[in-house]
Amino acid sequence: MQRVKVEVMLVSLSPLCCCHGSASHFKLRRFSSPSGLKVSPWRGLDAWRGSPLNENRKWGDHGPEPQSQFQLRGSPFTLGQASSLAELGSIVLSTSDPLAKAQLSHMAYSMWRRHNLPLGISKPPSRPARPPIPQLVSPKEIPAPKDSGLPLNAYMLHNLAHVELNAIDLAWDTVVRFSSYSEILGEEFFGDFAHVADDESRHFSWCAQRLAELGFKYGDMPAHNLLWRECEKSSDNVAARLAVIPLVQEARGLDAGPRLVKKLVGFGDNRTSKIVARIADEEVAHVAVGVYWFASVCQKMNCAPDSTFKDLIKEYNVELKGPFNYSARDEAGIPRDWYDDASSTSNHDKKDKDDNKKQLSEVYERLASIIAMEKENSSLKKPPE
Repeated sequence: MQRVKVEVMLVSLSPLCCCHGSASHFKLRRFSSPSGLKVSPWRGLDAWRGSPLNENRKWGDHGPEPQSQFQLRGSPFTLGQASSLAELGSIVLSTSDPLAKAQLSHMAYSMWRRHNLPLGISKPPSRPARPPIPQLVSPKEIPAPKDSGLPLNAYMLHNLAHVELNAIDLAWDTVVRFSSYSEILGEEFFGDFAHVADDESRHFSWCAQRLAELGFKYGDMPAHNLLWRECEKSSDNVAARLAVIPLVQEARGLDAGPRLVKKLVGFGDNRTSKIVARIADEEVAHVAVGVYWFASVCQKMNCAPDSTFKDLIKEYNVELKGPFNYSARDEAGIPRDWYDDASSTSNHDKKDKDDNKKQLSEVYERLASIIAMEKENSSLKKPPE
């Protein structure tokens, strides 16, 4: 398949209508591909887009609550240097301290929302700034729980914190990297991914807080760099970025969330299990955003979303592996036959069976009609007694 690059979009997509600072311009709609396939957005997408700023960055005794003290730490940058959303995103990406990155992410999104800042244009760093620890290793070198020096609940929470920290950078990189194409993609695109970054920063804050309560911190064990490597692959291709990150990497979070919650409950850590369950719940919106914009890009390029997704996954050598959380993926709006060959085969088999039944039914109707006609002709030809 010819790569669906941003440069191609420049001549094949028309600018989107946009309106800054409000969610009222978002209208959910079904996207129809040239093959007739319809992609339905998550029904909660409008409510998520129109929700007020979420200040519940602390996990209290009864769940999320506002943070009593907000002290910025560890960043040589000030957000006052920035005058646009893209510039704010670049500052977040250039911040190495994890807690400072999370705090700046929330401040950046808040400033854009409250002060009606323009999107602007900026250039992201070649890779996000990272702290000296954790040591980044290949996925195969990540120690098993028994060899990590952490109890199972802290081990699982550390892994989740690493995913959430990367997710902050993945979302902001999407905002900054493609900011020069705002007339094509529409400002709504960038508002959505800045909102995703804000959510992810809150998730990381909850994980970091709980790790501290358990007597540990982010960086106490090695982590992998797989997520950022996947992001780098799609640095020149917005359709691939949407396919690889929200529709594959973040969708894996929907699959893993319930299993992680079950393990934490079995370990006896109900507090951490509730944090993980809340994070998994909120990830549905992030996958749904990816589905919405991937379908939108495909529609504008007159491409079928299903075949385009499969072609990109193959081209970028991205593995789709279960077990899948079908209910969460269905809620987020990912059609099953995009990612599950068994479902696709099943649907084709069902269609073939239905077609066969229809053909047999037509044959039976014709035979019955012929038999009826033969009987009628026979009675007409029969001589009177």
